Amino acid sequence: MPRIAVLTSGGDAPGMNAALRTIAKVAAIHGVEVIGFEDGYDGLIDGRVRPLTRKVDGGLSTTPDVSLAGNLGGTFLGSSRSARFVTPEGRAAAAARLDGFAGLIVIGGNGSLTGAHKLAQETGVKVMGVPASIDNDVGCTSTAIGVDSALNVITEACDRISDTARSHRRAFIIEVMGRHSGYLAMASAVAVGADGILFREQGRSEPELVTTVANLLRRGFAQKGDKRRVLVIKAEGVEIPCTRLVRLVQDELAAELPGVEVRATVLGHLVRGGNPTYQDRMVAGRLGLSALDALLHGETDQMVAWLPQQVEGGVQTSDPAIQRFTLERVLDETRALLDGTSAVTRWRVGMLEKLEGALSL
Repeated sequence: MPRIAVLTSGGDAPGMNAALRTIAKVAAIHGVEVIGFEDGYDGLIDGRVRPLTRKVDGGLSTTPDVSLAGNLGGTFLGSSRSARFVTPEGRAAAAARLDGFAGLIVIGGNGSLTGAHKLAQETGVKVMGVPASIDNDVGCTSTAIGVDSALNVITEACDRISDTARSHRRAFIIEVMGRHSGYLAMASAVAVGADGILFREQGRSEPELVTTVANLLRRGFAQKGDKRRVLVIKAEGVEIPCTRLVRLVQDELAAELPGVEVRATVLGHLVRGGNPTYQDRMVAGRLGLSALDALLHGETDQMVAWLPQQVEGGVQTSDPAIQRFTLERVLDETRALLDGTSAVTRWRVGMLEKLEGALSL
């Protein structure tokens, strides 16, 4: 009976469990055993297994964990960032654990996919990647597992904060996750009708950031009293701490706008938690299915991508929304996304620059 391995690695993302559920259920139908490794690459090196399928009446079925966790956030396999797997010796130990497996599916973000690429290149293990990162910072895919759920959490939080801000005529600077990518800040700011957006890709200095926010408050609260709240979304990648930014803005405006309060809210890991949305469950399931199909057909060192935009070189799958890209291509595009040279990044920043003046109206 053929068998495959699967693991979740790096930061958790809502929808990882939905991907595991699809992989296990479809594999079981085709008589393929699925073994999960706990806690990412560390669990693979240590051989900590958690079967996702079991023998039932001469065939295969999924384990109770798969069905119970499929709709939940996080990852029931656990996740980690493995220092040991970064070394060639660690990857060799991981490869030894996969002897007799048809291949490995890695569900994770940039670091996890980098490890998957090295494992495939150095050891010959067949590997397929599935993008999962709330930051949406993986190249060649328009979205990753967890992005939609994170945006929904941010949207609800901003709506709630706006309620209290309007009640007291306050300004809020809200920091959202995203590491080096400003995508969550960009997308959520438009969705909630924020007055301004601060993201790393703008390349603003600390004084420029303070001036930008101060001008937003001047424009908002210096009108005829009809503006009740000013909301600024700040990406995690903008290095100035939220509390410091608030203090500097208040110092600059103390004489001009007496009585106007500025507050800081860091949403932090709240953004990662919670059950996945329909969108994330659907995308996770279809990406997982495509990864499984590719692996069982002998493909390796690739990632399945959802509706790729402004990138070439993908291989169309049987799912019209999904293409496969080599992991080398994915990692190259990821670097370009983060350093600002990607056409996707330039388009995002360009669109936000066009909206910047309109957001605060």
